[in-house]
Amino acid sequence: MKLPKGPQSPKFLQTLKFILNPMSFMETCAKRYGDIFTLRLNTPVVIVSNPQAIQQILTGDTKDFTAPSTGNKPFEPLMGKHSVIMASGDAHRRQRQLLMPPFHGDRMRVYANIISKITDEVMSQQEVGKAFCVREAMQTITMRIIMQAVFGLYEGDRAAEVERLLGLILEAGGSSPLNAAFLIFPFLQRDLGPFSHWGKFLRDRLLVNQLLYAEINERREQPDTSRTDVLSLLMAARDEAGQPMTNEELRDELMTLLVAGHETTATALTWALYWIHKLPAVREKLLAELDSLGENPDTNAIIKLPYLNAVCCETLRIYPVAIFTFPREVKTPVSLCGQELEPGTSVRGSIYLTHQREDLYPEPKQFKPERFLERQFSAYEYLPFGGGARRCIGMAFAQFEMKVVLAKILSNLDLALIDDGDVRPKRRGLVTGLDRPIQMVVKGKREVQYPALTSISG
Repeated sequence: MKLPKGPQSPKFLQTLKFILNPMSFMETCAKRYGDIFTLRLNTPVVIVSNPQAIQQILTGDTKDFTAPSTGNKPFEPLMGKHSVIMASGDAHRRQRQLLMPPFHGDRMRVYANIISKITDEVMSQQEVGKAFCVREAMQTITMRIIMQAVFGLYEGDRAAEVERLLGLILEAGGSSPLNAAFLIFPFLQRDLGPFSHWGKFLRDRLLVNQLLYAEINERREQPDTSRTDVLSLLMAARDEAGQPMTNEELRDELMTLLVAGHETTATALTWALYWIHKLPAVREKLLAELDSLGENPDTNAIIKLPYLNAVCCETLRIYPVAIFTFPREVKTPVSLCGQELEPGTSVRGSIYLTHQREDLYPEPKQFKPERFLERQFSAYEYLPFGGGARRCIGMAFAQFEMKVVLAKILSNLDLALIDDGDVRPKRRGLVTGLDRPIQMVVKGKREVQYPALTSISG
């Protein structure tokens, strides 16, 4: 099969570089080969970073490209074979239609109080003058939001046990390059007993499944139409044929929402707090905007703040948590970036490389929220949540959650970085994270600073 140019080093060496530091590896390749190149990994994959080519890939679904479920195999042990991530064709369309309603419009506003309350609870536990790990605090916040807003589990033994086991599964399933290798390479997935890595993962997953199925069965036996959590809404949903989701589909979609919304949002919030406190001008401008709303601002007013939105967008631009779009496979012979690709070729858009393009984002390594106030970027120039028919279902919820959490923390607490040295992105399992822990300290409570009134003398 004829493929675009790419590094000629042995397959195992390219795979190792890709697992350990994919961002650096891809930047080196892009400098040498341009907008399109081939990496020879487990199987060859063509990487593109040109927005027009990415648009062609993402909008050419079903015509020139297909989105095969086999390309998402690493996610199956975590999410399950019935996950929307694993589905393709009509099954994928059906599941997206069932999953979309809880994450849009007025339904999302219901979750504002949950997000605010949990943020307050977690951050109030941080002692004044004592350092705390930002990522751990953000993980606690996002996990509890998922537990309550998505799973509908608030208090009690089952809620506590599900939260504990889910944390273990996420940690074992992809918290480091080594753990990610167990998901990427099926030959490592061997159960060698309860103390082996894969054996422990399987046993923890079984326990979670038992608890989730018990919760689903109880709700089927005792339906409550007043509940607003995502699980309850999904249980009430019906497809075009009038069919509900099965217990297995519900379990797998819950796990999909957990995997997609926990580590990713926690990492984005950690990055945001780092940048805001590393750059005094950004913090000052953002606090002035938040203070302009006064005390106890309405959630609708918060999420419409332009500079807060710009800060969130730039956080997701500079080091996106997901560095690729979901894989596509060439269906019919097609020309991409001037290269002829044959059927069967695997293609992925590089979100990271696209976000680092100098022609789109001058000084791309600099954190500049103003770029999102000065111009609009197309859905193929800025795509932290992917694009096309496979764009992240929880995109609107993640953006909503990020803004509410940041507004709550920044308005109520005066924080400072322990070390404002540079931080770089690093692979963390199947997503990217930070190369070192970010430590912050609470200096004290913060009071709203109302804009000064200017007297006018006539």
